[in-house]
Amino acid sequence: MTEELSRTAKPLDGVRVLDLTRMVAGGIAGMLLGDFGADVVKVEQPGVGDPLRHWTAGGHALWWKVYARNKRFITLNLKADAGRKLLLDMLPRFDVVMESFVPGTLEKLGLGWETLHGARPGLVLLRISGWGQTGPGSRRPGFGTLIEAASGFAAMNGEPDGAPIVPAFPLADATSALYAVNAIMFALYHRDVHGGPGQIIDVSLFESLFSLLGPLAAEYAALGTVRERTGSRSKNSAPRGCYRTKDGKWLAVSGSTPKMAERFLESYGLGHMLKDPRFATNEARVRHAREVDEAVAEAIASRTLAENMAIVEANGLTAAPVQTVAEIERDPHWIDRGLVIDVPDDGASVRMHNIVPKLSATPGTIRRPGAALGADNDAFYREIGLSAAEIERLRGEGVI
Repeated sequence: MTEELSRTAKPLDGVRVLDLTRMVAGGIAGMLLGDFGADVVKVEQPGVGDPLRHWTAGGHALWWKVYARNKRFITLNLKADAGRKLLLDMLPRFDVVMESFVPGTLEKLGLGWETLHGARPGLVLLRISGWGQTGPGSRRPGFGTLIEAASGFAAMNGEPDGAPIVPAFPLADATSALYAVNAIMFALYHRDVHGGPGQIIDVSLFESLFSLLGPLAAEYAALGTVRERTGSRSKNSAPRGCYRTKDGKWLAVSGSTPKMAERFLESYGLGHMLKDPRFATNEARVRHAREVDEAVAEAIASRTLAENMAIVEANGLTAAPVQTVAEIERDPHWIDRGLVIDVPDDGASVRMHNIVPKLSATPGTIRRPGAALGADNDAFYREIGLSAAEIERLRGEGVI
């Protein structure tokens, strides 16, 4: 393959995905697959649509525009016999089906694994849920906030004397989406390279997030310890945290290695602390993190952010300003890397994060933002062989 051809081809060209999911986890998973060339056909309930469409700000459905990008949009009523029949008829065209219903819903609809697999041998079925497809709690409501609370994440976030903190963005959903895309790639490789069968992928938001929280289970089993809230301090190193500057800005500091912690203290005129047994080693500094914090906070607070950054840059310290998106977009580094992109949208444009990750030979592309409910109904249903009259009949009956 020539270099020119390799840059026009996409890694997932030819992979077809039927997306029955709703909300964020499935939305991000489908977006990532679509970014790299998969034909992702988003299925929504006629007249209702994905609830993510209603996450608006200033009248703009920006969550939808971003996380539904690079997909085609059809409506299909799976509660109707004709809708379920149509899904099974179109299924041989697809490699992957993604769903995020309450566990057991597909089975109640008569669309369980045996039925889907019978209609499309080799199918990869991704099932996203809050708590997993099995177990006594599998059918509990599974919103990300509940998972972030129950998983151990919230219990270890916040100030020691404050309330547990859940994130201000859908962390559990995003984490699960990344696992989901990995798993789809594993399953397709096994099927297409090793000649293996199709299979079911069971992704739970809880297990995805729990797996990222560090060795919680190992610590509990070996030491009997449970992580507690420590603010921005770390149990592994000190100094570590966000410190207010003289001009009201914030500087984040990470002394994650002994060498960097020592260099930081020396650069700020605190090298004498390293001669004190309480601060001489990493383990000692962690035990006395509050005292380390107080000294670092005082040193940083006596300087403006610019003055602090002069010290940071002159000494190669592991510290960075706390930034908002407005500051990020002005950063020459991110301008150079094309962090964000303005995507045409019905005569206007919508700004969104660019393709992640960057591939040198087969980079992803953004072809369109999230579109209107059923925007591709006519084109898609003609593509699978329905006549214009059949499409109108199904639309009139509320099937599409």
